[in-house]
Amino acid sequence: MRFKIVLLIFALFWVVLIVRLYHISIKSNFYYERLAKENIERKNYLKPVRGEIFDSKGKFLAVNKIGFSLSLAPHLSIKKGELQAAIATLKHYFPDLNATVMERVYRRQNSPYNYRYIKVIDFIPYDTMMRDYARLSALPFVKIETETKRYYPYGRYAAHIVGYVGRANRREIAADPVAEIVGYTGKSGLERYYNRWLEGEPGYILSKVNARNKALKVLERKEPVNNRSLKVNLDMDLQKYIYDLLGKTPAVVVVMRTTGEVLAAVSNPSFDPNLFVGGISVKDWKALQNNLGHPFTNKFIHAVYPPGSVIKMGVALAASKAGHGILDEHEYCKGYITIGKSKHKFRCWKKWGHGDVDLRKSIRESCDVYYYDKSLKIGIDKIAKTLKEIGLGVRTGIDLPREYRGIIPDKAWKRKRYHQPWYMGETVIAAIGQGYDNITPMQVARYTAFLATGELPTPTLAKELDGQKVTPKRIKLHFNPYHMSLIRQGMIDVCNDRRGTAYKALHKLPIKVAGKTGTAQVVSIPQEIKKRVKEQDLAYFKKSHAWITTYAPVKKPEFVVTVLVEHGGHGGSAAGPIAAKIYQWLYYNGYFKNHPVEKIRAALEKQMREANVSAPAASKPPKLRMDQTGREIRGN
Repeated sequence: MRFKIVLLIFALFWVVLIVRLYHISIKSNFYYERLAKENIERKNYLKPVRGEIFDSKGKFLAVNKIGFSLSLAPHLSIKKGELQAAIATLKHYFPDLNATVMERVYRRQNSPYNYRYIKVIDFIPYDTMMRDYARLSALPFVKIETETKRYYPYGRYAAHIVGYVGRANRREIAADPVAEIVGYTGKSGLERYYNRWLEGEPGYILSKVNARNKALKVLERKEPVNNRSLKVNLDMDLQKYIYDLLGKTPAVVVVMRTTGEVLAAVSNPSFDPNLFVGGISVKDWKALQNNLGHPFTNKFIHAVYPPGSVIKMGVALAASKAGHGILDEHEYCKGYITIGKSKHKFRCWKKWGHGDVDLRKSIRESCDVYYYDKSLKIGIDKIAKTLKEIGLGVRTGIDLPREYRGIIPDKAWKRKRYHQPWYMGETVIAAIGQGYDNITPMQVARYTAFLATGELPTPTLAKELDGQKVTPKRIKLHFNPYHMSLIRQGMIDVCNDRRGTAYKALHKLPIKVAGKTGTAQVVSIPQEIKKRVKEQDLAYFKKSHAWITTYAPVKKPEFVVTVLVEHGGHGGSAAGPIAAKIYQWLYYNGYFKNHPVEKIRAALEKQMREANVSAPAASKPPKLRMDQTGREIRGN
């Protein structure tokens, strides 16, 4: 036994010795060989220039300002005052620089093993630097390098779409090595979604150096991949027009082709993305955080709202698929329904009811009882399945980061979320876009494009990636053609029939529009209140959200306009006029190719010349209204 123990100890000793010998003589050789190579070779990376972003007409949305960065030589002595003297020299040329910050940055990166210059100033504008460039470049302890800084010419007008760049953090650097080289990365919007494309690929110079880190010979050079541009579908003239049109009104507007190209998307209020490029101040950040309008939130994909009545066409399609004849049956609206033996009244918005209601009338006059009755016949699960199929409660796939899904509830969702059963009363309120229903404005715009064409598009901002065209995806969905036709006719009535909920705002446009309004309540109305308080008399945050979603022209739909006014009240009166002005802008700026806009404009100019007044600017709709034949429409 003793012999075996001694033999085991002897064997273990030799195993450890052999392993250690292997580690020192072979494995460590690769490590020290690499260190030795680094002592004679240096790889300096060449930063790529970030690609620019511009709109469909070539207007720049994100550009690079040219400037310089300043770096100090390593190993400047603090005890001897070399570092302080170098910083004082920089302060002499640029009095606005912060000496404390520069010293802190230098101390953090300086070490006996660092032979690279330490950047203490990220960016100095070109004009500021050129006054003293010659004197600074002669200083042995200063290194000047060309640098770029992101700039957004349209500022707050396109902040939620374009996004912004900022200094890269450790997590972003770990995920993207290029971010470590350039020092910044896309934080939101297109800047983030297309970050890897826009930032390009770094180059490098491999040099042979001596013991003092002085380059002796260039061994290899690789140029960076620069300026990968991004062209988007946005029309900034339209985007700016909508933003200015909204003024201080908290609202969301999406203008999209029925094929998926997003022409404008406004989330109001907004913010200036230029504040974030070099690091936002505490004061500016607190101002954004304390603003009750939530300017930092991209509301067309990062905010969810109860859809109200704009969801009713989707519920009708669910009834169409649920069983033969359900959607063809008329319902009688007496102003409310009750369920079973319960005395609780689920009320229609019209106190005395709509009488006999068919599908077309239910959309035109937005009868709630019609959808209460249909929902009880088909059930919440079938409603939710169809609504998700046509794009509600699911991500649209738009090329922006962190899109919200929203909620279209069913029995399984409630059981998982609240550990409770589903009640029939919840079905009827979900059928009119209330209760748990919460979706994004972009989902509503996409769903409207489907109602107009029968195809569900993927909203797309990118138009070209470095010259390569981007085509939105579209999915053909199949529903009963007869029912689809009735739904579309009901939507046409909404905007063109005197009984329609958006007739007043949209019936006098030069093109024919179809749509649906919605008034989404944010607070419940107690049963004991017999007479509803008017929206204008409610406190602001108790007012309903006002929706309208539309498409035009009705025969061959080309465009979708969706408007949500937060706490605006009724969709027809609050959101309708905004949609009308957008269609006027689109029309008089030549977006409806199949309509005689040039003839109408010529007729207008002729009338104005005869009246001895100047013609209106092309980007603004004229005061005179014309019908589709070019005749002037008189009256309000």
